[in-house]
Amino acid sequence: MDYSQLENKRILVTGGAGFIGSNIVKRLLDLGCYVKVLDNLITGKKENIEEFMNNDHFEFIEGDIRDFNLCLNVCDDIDYVLHEAALGSVPRSIENPLLSHDINVNGFVNMLYASVQKKVKRFIYASSSSVYGDLEKLPKVEQETGNPLSPYALNKKVDELYALLFNKIYNIETIGLRYFNVYGPKQDPKSKYAAVIPLFINNIVNNQKSYINGDGTNTRDFTYVQDVVNANVNACLADSSSCGNVYNIAYGGRVTIQKLYDMISEILGIFIDPLYREERIGDIKHSNADIQKAKEKILYNPIYSIEEGLKKTINWYKKKTNYELNPKSWTV
Repeated sequence: MDYSQLENKRILVTGGAGFIGSNIVKRLLDLGCYVKVLDNLITGKKENIEEFMNNDHFEFIEGDIRDFNLCLNVCDDIDYVLHEAALGSVPRSIENPLLSHDINVNGFVNMLYASVQKKVKRFIYASSSSVYGDLEKLPKVEQETGNPLSPYALNKKVDELYALLFNKIYNIETIGLRYFNVYGPKQDPKSKYAAVIPLFINNIVNNQKSYINGDGTNTRDFTYVQDVVNANVNACLADSSSCGNVYNIAYGGRVTIQKLYDMISEILGIFIDPLYREERIGDIKHSNADIQKAKEKILYNPIYSIEEGLKKTINWYKKKTNYELNPKSWTV
């Protein structure tokens, strides 16, 4: 793809102070885009975007996607919206389904309709592998989904339906990206709802026990964040025929949670036996994506295996926290 086409384009990244959003922002700025970030900082962090604050091509607006008038204002003179804003986490959505729906559905529709009103060229949004629900068939293909197992999963499924509908009746170009277990630099290890990879890393380096939900045989298709960044950039430039669709964004493999824990321990050179507990309500047993559709339509080509991604992620945490553990293990 000719990424120079994005130079000087004006792009709004909602949730741009979050883990994935801030990684996307960096890439867009490197490509010469003008980037505006809208984030309410519920889960996003100022520190994730601190490095961009003095960039003339960057603007940060602290605000909420549940405010429709604000959504309209931030969409002024925008070419592309990359909608990353969401209240993530299956357990959190089960604890507070009203807030989950308000942000993930009502806020989503606000941004989508604001994009229509302001004639944004393309609306690219983050969906989730959780939409596959109780479907046991592997690998997961976009056209076959099961029953949602959590409010969060249902939120994302509804978002996809709204995007498809708006594409048809308002003619706005929409592309949905179903993320599979994204990990990498800037992912928060200390949140109550922390994802498994940063949680394992943080526990191990602090000599703490980690919990594994179930017996460790559950599998996931872990996706390094830079592959997700590339998918978003490619979605901006993909042919219009790719719009009105949703695509699996993953590495296209799977690893057990036990194997994941062992790999992280091996890289760190620290071995602490994990603890096992009951599986969480709303969790799926196995996850593995068929990414052929994304390869064909948006030229998505993941390049980071779980081994490579883990080493890069751990190196980032090492630099951020300045801990020194088994120096030989830090070679990428």
